[in-house]
Amino acid sequence: MSALYMIVGTLIALGVLVTFHEFGHFWVARRCGVKVLRFSVGFGMPLLRWTDRKGTEYVVAAIPLGGYVKMLDEREGDVPPELVDQSFNRKSVYQRIAIVIAGPVANFLLAIVFFWVLAMLGSQQVRPVVGDVEPGSIAQKAGLSAGQEIVSVDGEAVTGWAGVNLQLVRRLGETGTIALKVREQGSEVESPRSLVLNDWLKGAAEPDPIRSLGIRPWRPALPPVLAELDPKGPAQIAGLKTGDRLLALNGEAVDEWQKVVDWVRVHPDTRISVRVERDGAQLDVPVDLVTHGEGTAAIGYLGAGVKGVDWPPEMLREVSYGPVAAVAEGARRTWTMSVLTLDSLKKMLFGELSVKNLSGPITIAKVAGASAQSGVGDFLNFLAYLSISLGVLNLLPIPVLDGGHLLFYLIEWARGRPLSEKVQGWGVQIGISLVVGVMLLALVNDLGRL
Repeated sequence: MSALYMIVGTLIALGVLVTFHEFGHFWVARRCGVKVLRFSVGFGMPLLRWTDRKGTEYVVAAIPLGGYVKMLDEREGDVPPELVDQSFNRKSVYQRIAIVIAGPVANFLLAIVFFWVLAMLGSQQVRPVVGDVEPGSIAQKAGLSAGQEIVSVDGEAVTGWAGVNLQLVRRLGETGTIALKVREQGSEVESPRSLVLNDWLKGAAEPDPIRSLGIRPWRPALPPVLAELDPKGPAQIAGLKTGDRLLALNGEAVDEWQKVVDWVRVHPDTRISVRVERDGAQLDVPVDLVTHGEGTAAIGYLGAGVKGVDWPPEMLREVSYGPVAAVAEGARRTWTMSVLTLDSLKKMLFGELSVKNLSGPITIAKVAGASAQSGVGDFLNFLAYLSISLGVLNLLPIPVLDGGHLLFYLIEWARGRPLSEKVQGWGVQIGISLVVGVMLLALVNDLGRL
């Protein structure tokens, strides 16, 4: 069933985002008087095709990994004299700029619409209350303690842990301070805290911002009673069973699940003795923990889980917006994610953020399937993020991308004449090499995650 969700989710995501992106180019081209020859969603063999009264052919092709809008252009073939004025190359530089930029703009507008819908639907968020602070950690040195609720991060108000994490991600690889405001339990007074960073998580392959600061979010205590086992995990192989209650790990007593998680994480590739209670009797079971992740991201893995419990109502908050306020919230979230995406690319370029964080088609497909299976809200959220990524990436000043064409036209506008075809040809060759290289790197990362 998850494979079906992955396939359907990926096809819907690519179909919607690519169609909307190309429609942006198409719509503006038509209004600038350019004759559009073909509007294609996908590449390769056409599965569906039809032609409108203006002579534009619409195609749905077999390979759903992109799309294109083919316009009349004298540089690509002979143009009848009566249609010359409808050629893309005959339009003013301002019109060509408008046509090129329309695709990415369409993606940003689509993200705003998705976020607008999500803001009106509302969401239930876990209040960002600190459950525990590790001794000697960045958070402990800043004066954070259990029971405090984080109110804002770097001046941005936060309503849940997702918001906290998003603001922290913006500071990855940096040196400086993160300004927090916290509120003590039962108080309305907000007090400042400063988290001191020094090349914070620079180059980390799988950064975990909240945990790396030494903060453990508050959560209801989960009894360490096994409810599920990974069929190929260490727990299953060692003979642990669902219903077993964990009592101790290597003689260290555990009375709730988070202690088990924290202990296992720091003991990768270790043989341990697990004391369990089963059917009223206690027994010790040897378990060989394995490792998940690589390098500094490597953690121990047990391959077991427990049942969730209900959260206290006071630890949850409902966040929703009216139709008008939701527009502003949608625009704000789109801007925030656009800046974060661009900043992350810059940090990868300068080595502040590991290129292993770059994802390719396999990861996108897996996330598409997981979000589609999770529900409409999560899938819309995924579509919004992906649409923003598509918009930002297409605006990069790399020839063959929209941003590369935009760069050429801006240079033409500044100097009064276009660059020579030879120079543009060199640029396109460099652009293709860069794009192919990045795609291969992303694919290698995907395969590594598998």
